[in-house]
Amino acid sequence: MRIATWNVNSVTARLPRLLSWLESSGTDVLCLQELKCAPEAFPTEPLRELGYESAVVATGRWNGVALVSRVGLEDVVLGLPGGPGYPQDEQEPRAVSATCGPARVWSVYVPNGREVDHAHYAYKLRWLTALRDAVTEDAQGLLPFAVLGDFNIAPADADVWDRSVFDGMTHVTEAERAALAALRETGLEDVVPRPLKYDHPFTYWDYRELGFPKNRGMRIDLVYANAPFQKAVKDAYVDREERRGKGASDHAPVVVDLDLDLPHE
Repeated sequence: MRIATWNVNSVTARLPRLLSWLESSGTDVLCLQELKCAPEAFPTEPLRELGYESAVVATGRWNGVALVSRVGLEDVVLGLPGGPGYPQDEQEPRAVSATCGPARVWSVYVPNGREVDHAHYAYKLRWLTALRDAVTEDAQGLLPFAVLGDFNIAPADADVWDRSVFDGMTHVTEAERAALAALRETGLEDVVPRPLKYDHPFTYWDYRELGFPKNRGMRIDLVYANAPFQKAVKDAYVDREERRGKGASDHAPVVVDLDLDLPHE
C-alpha cells in the first residue's frame, strides 16, 4: 500500500501534474493540502475516472484539504473536532479524516502562524492542541493510523537549510516544536527520518531566490504514525522530482510504502 501527502498549492493549477503523478506513482491514498478551490471546483470527476474517491473540505480561499483514495473511503470526518476558528468561531477547512482500506488517515493543513506576535500564531498553537486531543484515541489504537500533511513546523534545526535565517520567525519556535512533541506523546512517531537519498529531505522550497536549485528548503510536510502503522513501513521518501519544472507546487510529495493487505475488489 502506498500513502502520500502533498501540498499542491492550488489543485486546479496543479491538476495535470496531479493526475499524471497519481498514474505514474501508483499511490493508493493521497492527502492533499492548500486546495485553493471551492468544493464544486474540486476535480472529483477526473479523479473518479482514475479510480479514486474523494473527501473534500474547502471554502474556495487559500486553504482546503482532501483525501483521495482508490482503496476505500469510509467513516469520513470533515473538519477538526473541537478545533478553534479564526478569526472568530468559524472553522477553517484544515482537516479531513477517513478509513482507507486497512488504515485510518488524516490529511491536515496546520495554520501558518504568520508572525510570532500575530493572533494567527496563538491560533496555530490552539489548533495543534485540538489536533492532539482529536487523534489520541486512534493513535493508541490497534488500527494502523497516521496524520499526514503540511504542519508548517520544522521539527528540528536540521530540517531547515539555515537555522540562523529563521531567528525570531515562526516554524522553528520552541512553542511550535513543543506542540509537535505533545502530538507525538499520544503514541505517534515521525515516519520519514530514516536513511534517504538526500542528506536533508526537505519538502518545501520557496519559489523566490532560486530556493529549489540552491536546496534552500524546509521539512514541514510530515507523516506522524502510530505503532501498527510504523511496523508496516517498508520505505519513505520525498519525491523531489515532482518539485522540478514549470508549474510545480512549492512542496514535494512525501511518500510512504506499507506492507498492509489491501481490500479485495
